[in-house]
Amino acid sequence: MKPLREAQGEVIAGIHRMGTERIGIEEALGRVLAESAVSSEPIPPFPNSAMDGFAVRASDVASTPVVLPINEDVPAGTVPSMTVEPGTATRIMTGAPMPDGADSVVPVEDTESGTSDSVTIVTGVSQGSHVRPAGGDIATGDVVVEAGIRLSARDLGSLASIGVSPVVHLQPVVALMSTGDEVVEYTTENLGPGTIRDTNRAVLRGVLDDLRIPYVDLGIVSDNVDELREAYLHAADVGDAIISTGGVSMGDFDFVKQILRESGSVDFWKVAMQPGKPFAFGNVDGVPLFGLPGNPVSTFVSFEQFVRPALLAMMGATKLFRPQIQGVMGEDVTTSDQKDVFVRVMLAPDSDGSFVAVKAGGQGSNVLSALANADAFAVVPVGVGSLSAGDPVKLEMFTWNENRGLDE
Repeated sequence: MKPLREAQGEVIAGIHRMGTERIGIEEALGRVLAESAVSSEPIPPFPNSAMDGFAVRASDVASTPVVLPINEDVPAGTVPSMTVEPGTATRIMTGAPMPDGADSVVPVEDTESGTSDSVTIVTGVSQGSHVRPAGGDIATGDVVVEAGIRLSARDLGSLASIGVSPVVHLQPVVALMSTGDEVVEYTTENLGPGTIRDTNRAVLRGVLDDLRIPYVDLGIVSDNVDELREAYLHAADVGDAIISTGGVSMGDFDFVKQILRESGSVDFWKVAMQPGKPFAFGNVDGVPLFGLPGNPVSTFVSFEQFVRPALLAMMGATKLFRPQIQGVMGEDVTTSDQKDVFVRVMLAPDSDGSFVAVKAGGQGSNVLSALANADAFAVVPVGVGSLSAGDPVKLEMFTWNENRGLDE
């Protein structure tokens, strides 16, 4: 069997990075930045008030209470017209530019109302209090978001603050299909003998939607050589990557091997992982193909370990794999010591802040209910085979955004 990390490395090495385009921020969520975003100006661009209050000289309010005349009002969006001379104040709103002469802001709650032309300061401030300096957030020349980052909503705010329309990598269009005579659409009300509803495409459509990756759903293809050949060639025409499920095991009716070897270069692997041992990777007419096993949990685990990282790499991302954190097993687990095993677990916080992991249900590769209940994979590495309650365990957080490269 091929070691998991070796297989992952071969997959990542076997894909190509997409081209680039400049887009508006409103289109950029989930896209991968191709060029680092650098600020051409300081943010904020001018010193401004962090509070509603009064712009003053700190030396004038060192001894309180003190009554100061108000020289003008400066709402946000306006520019001061007067200098704060010694012994005066300017009424100022949050975000408004600081007037010349003032070095601090007294919050309104530290004052008492006087006349419309004066204010009583009851608590003094030190120099610089409640003032946002120019460039205090971002300095000119700062890298605001680095190339290779998949853009979050928070990143979009940073890009907007410096007025940048980002240059991002193109997204691959995925051609998606299930194979097998036993598979029928999930809308089928009455299952015939030997048939099952197609759950794999439902899961894969969902994970692609989470990544905001477009796809063409080619439906279910029967175990017919001609239909399979036509489907894979069509997938290569409409997609930048192909994901199929089923037909990659050692079964007698797996025509996929024959067809793919006619139309491309495809390797069929037994990967030392559980679930998800059978896996196919290669290309059809030059388009990357990921052949996933037919069992639904195996499909999801294989997608997480191979396809998701590969699609992110195609999009130009530098972080490809989900976070792994240290936790503790809450029960005994016995698995194969010949494979990396991904145990579907639910997590509960321990008293020391760590996570305690217990099995989310049955661990068969067909048991979708346990996957649906799970928060993470408890990873039992090859050569270990079993863990006892209380043993440390690596938890792969498949609901968290990626933060690791291949060698991390």
